[in-house]
Amino acid sequence: VGVRYGLPILSPINYKGVLTEEAGEFAGLFYEKANKVICETLLERGIMLSYNEFVHSYPHDWRSKTPIIVRATAQWFVKAEGSDLRERALKALDGVEFVPDWGRNRIGSMLEKRPDWCISRQRAWGVPIPVFYVDEEVVFNQEILERVVEIVKKEGSAAWVKYSAEELIGEELLVKYNLKGKEITKETNIMDVWFDSGVSHRSVLETRGTLLHRPADLYLEGSDQHRGWFQTSLLTSIGSTFDAPYKKILTHGFVNDGQGRKMSKSLGNTVSPEDVIKVYGADILRLWCASVDYRDDVKISDNILKQMAEAYRRVRNTARYILGNTFDFDPTKDAVPYAELEEIDKWALHKLEVLKREVTESYDKYEFYNLFQAIHYFSGIDMSAFYLDIIKDRLYTEKQDSKARRSAQTVMNEVLVCLVKMIAPILSFTAEEIWGRLPEKDRDGESVHLTNWFEFNDEYLNEELANKWNTVIKLRKVVNKYLEKARQGENRIIGNALDAKVVLNTTDAELKEFITANKDLLEMVFIVSQLEYTDEVTDEFVADEEMEIKVKVAHADGEKCERCWKYTTELDHETSLCPRCAAVLK
Repeated sequence: VGVRYGLPILSPINYKGVLTEEAGEFAGLFYEKANKVICETLLERGIMLSYNEFVHSYPHDWRSKTPIIVRATAQWFVKAEGSDLRERALKALDGVEFVPDWGRNRIGSMLEKRPDWCISRQRAWGVPIPVFYVDEEVVFNQEILERVVEIVKKEGSAAWVKYSAEELIGEELLVKYNLKGKEITKETNIMDVWFDSGVSHRSVLETRGTLLHRPADLYLEGSDQHRGWFQTSLLTSIGSTFDAPYKKILTHGFVNDGQGRKMSKSLGNTVSPEDVIKVYGADILRLWCASVDYRDDVKISDNILKQMAEAYRRVRNTARYILGNTFDFDPTKDAVPYAELEEIDKWALHKLEVLKREVTESYDKYEFYNLFQAIHYFSGIDMSAFYLDIIKDRLYTEKQDSKARRSAQTVMNEVLVCLVKMIAPILSFTAEEIWGRLPEKDRDGESVHLTNWFEFNDEYLNEELANKWNTVIKLRKVVNKYLEKARQGENRIIGNALDAKVVLNTTDAELKEFITANKDLLEMVFIVSQLEYTDEVTDEFVADEEMEIKVKVAHADGEKCERCWKYTTELDHETSLCPRCAAVLK
């Protein structure tokens, strides 16, 4: 308003909070004391009739929690209004990808309303502004600037304080620009630290003045940087190299405590990464980072970290189990061709191939929270709770070099090689540990972090097989429910699943055909000794609520094989072995 109506700028206070000569008779007073003295003087002279003090909201420094005063001072600016800098910056954003998408509107709206950028700060430390004054006239030209730059290159920015104005300018330039003998002062303001960070692209993305690496693939920072680093980087880049310094901007929220409160030293609710690493290790902390939706503010607490530790163990134990059961597997000699794999092994490769594509897409989109969930589900459910559980019988009871066992090992090896590459960007140390224990043939680099990403294999994708196994999985879920009930209570029928004979019935003709056609496969999947289908339903059958099916669990017929634990009516009493185990041991 004062500028609009041509009022003079009055700022009678210096940087120490003391009134200057402009304050007349009050010069030399600290501003807090001056308030009362000025009021008393106005009372004495009859200019003011009375006054009272009252408590009200007042601006405070967020860090020191102390009150601040605002004063008008001479500053240096980068012109945004009235120049084409802002327009060129807005246009450059059209070629930048934002993660998440709303970042574009946020930085765009801020740029559109941006005033001139004040780049000077009143601090005793920082990068100096290389400007000199003679009687308040600015002395600034390219030759003097280049000389100061050369001195700072050799001695650091402290040279600005160390040397006098005359020493910095040098005898030759003092004479050339008619400054010899004049009283020269140095600029006491420093450069805004946002300018310092904003021009980092000129050092990080360039080599000896050559723009070799521009623009950066990604700028990554918190959501507050739309008005900070992202914006100052763009403005300084547009102003100096006429382009955006980045191809993509990723914005994240902030970390709060378990109750969703902002972390603060005064509240005592800060969580130190170092403390987390001491208890859980770096990979658990990295896994937590990957598991949360960073687009919003996120929570961390000891309970959350314990959940992460459980998730980590599921992935690690899957890898550990596979390593333990492929110890004698040489992929160069023992691998079974895809066409000769067991059906469940082909299903596992289909699930792996789907995961490979999902994880790769999530990495490309920086959606770490999605890929973490996918990897965790694959490791804990598809592998540990299903596939690895079912193939134990083959791994432990079939002949060591049999095709059935090698078929399972072929798939496990493939799963682990892909899985270790998937987790490497997140569980970096765990992945390296696993990598060092893989067969040399599988390691196309000394470190997993230097290896190639896995390739897609269209042969593994089989939707028809996947649909079939979706039905198998539903049936297993139903049967497992009744197997568990048969284990419980005083009148329990079985100890473990291999003690059981499962009998099924259904009025669904299509489902009946499916069960009878896949009887041996389902017996393997249910991990029971016997599976039968019957059309004769008795009171012992229980109708399931989820599927149109009736289930009866009875104790298996025959006697238990001491080797595979399956019950058979053809047990060899001399060896206590079933026919299959006897054939393996020949």
